[in-house]
Amino acid sequence: MNFDFRNWDIHVGKPHPFNAERPRPDNGTKRPDPSRYHDPAVWQAEWDQVFTKTWLLAGVESDIPEQGDWLRFEIGTESFVIVRQEDGGIKAFYNVCPHRGSQIALADFGSANSFVCPFHSWKFDLEGKNVAITDKETFHPDVLCHGTDLTEVRCEATAGLVFISMSDDVMPLAEYLGEVADHLALYDIGEMVVVQHKKSDWAANWKGGVDAFYEIYHLHSVHPQTQAVMDDRTQIDLFPNGMSRQFVPFAQPSPRFPDQESVNEGIRIMLADAGIDPDTFEGTAQDSRAAIQRAKRERSEKFNLGYEKFSDTQLSDSTIYGLFPNIQIGCHPEAVFIHRFLPHPDDPGQFTYETIILFKPEDIPGYKPPAWMGLAEDADTSGLDRPDIVHTGLGVPPELGEVLDQDSELLPVVQKGARSRGFAGPLWSEQEARLRHFHTELDRYLDGEK
Repeated sequence: MNFDFRNWDIHVGKPHPFNAERPRPDNGTKRPDPSRYHDPAVWQAEWDQVFTKTWLLAGVESDIPEQGDWLRFEIGTESFVIVRQEDGGIKAFYNVCPHRGSQIALADFGSANSFVCPFHSWKFDLEGKNVAITDKETFHPDVLCHGTDLTEVRCEATAGLVFISMSDDVMPLAEYLGEVADHLALYDIGEMVVVQHKKSDWAANWKGGVDAFYEIYHLHSVHPQTQAVMDDRTQIDLFPNGMSRQFVPFAQPSPRFPDQESVNEGIRIMLADAGIDPDTFEGTAQDSRAAIQRAKRERSEKFNLGYEKFSDTQLSDSTIYGLFPNIQIGCHPEAVFIHRFLPHPDDPGQFTYETIILFKPEDIPGYKPPAWMGLAEDADTSGLDRPDIVHTGLGVPPELGEVLDQDSELLPVVQKGARSRGFAGPLWSEQEARLRHFHTELDRYLDGEK
């Protein structure tokens, strides 16, 4: 029994420092109490000791490119407005008027020179300063001395992503993300635009969502159709502060798949994504991954895409990052896929699953986001129009593509099982090392170590 293995040897192409395995911390073998998936007290502790103490991904910079552009970010019981400033910087505020508590930003996005409360028309500038109070003379001066500005929260941006924190004591974002921030910067996310944005409500705990997406172990069972085009042997790297990385090989069959030679329809699609005509491709399914890497290098040289900064693995595979506490980002040179797992404001047995696909528009024939991301055929990838957020409610098929829809059906089944007296807590394999790493970090916050 090879229980102490760390990773499979998955890389093809030239060796590259980016691919190097990182030392793995000892996260023990503890079996966590399953109450963390359904106990309201645990949910409240997570909100008070984790979500209000860490950095949260609030949005992407391309959604607020100009002065006065703003976006709304909502999580749990809180709502925030993130605003591009005159000097190009970004500020974030609680989305609440100090007068009577009304929210001031009522849409997902907008652009304005100021914010006006819809209740009594108090007015605030882009820096959150109060600039007008209706009938100010009717307020006792000592009442207004309590404060009339919007309440600001910490806000920092890196690699085209905007983060906020409700804590004044949170470590700098660069220190929090560590090496992962440098990795994300390679993908030029700040030059990408949102081409699809969806939310769906699922009947499961938010950590059940994180757990499902932080491992590939379940693919053969839940998503058997992926076995023809994805290798479920992966490399997992664990970083400080609960961050993680996983390389997932694409364009080659899993060893579990019976046909290791035929270029099946899924691999044909991936070849076409790279600019290879699948009808003239002469290799086998074992050759397709390296062929895609070569084709993307050639495309980069022809169109000056700058792919020399990427390893061969980054060109063909999905390089996945986990950002503690509730983010996963699948990275490709052409596009990135952000997953956000948002806890329900009241019910530990529900969460909102949010997906954002970002794409870097290029005037190149056949250049598009990877087909596996499930972007609609009629989606606008020009970047001229930001798509609306599509939100489906609990029990409604999310229409996220076959694979993600399967997850939406399975997670409520897992959630029900987590409440059983017969379930004593998860038993994680080394293939699920990212899960143990995530929960170990979570416990550090819940136990007061952080």
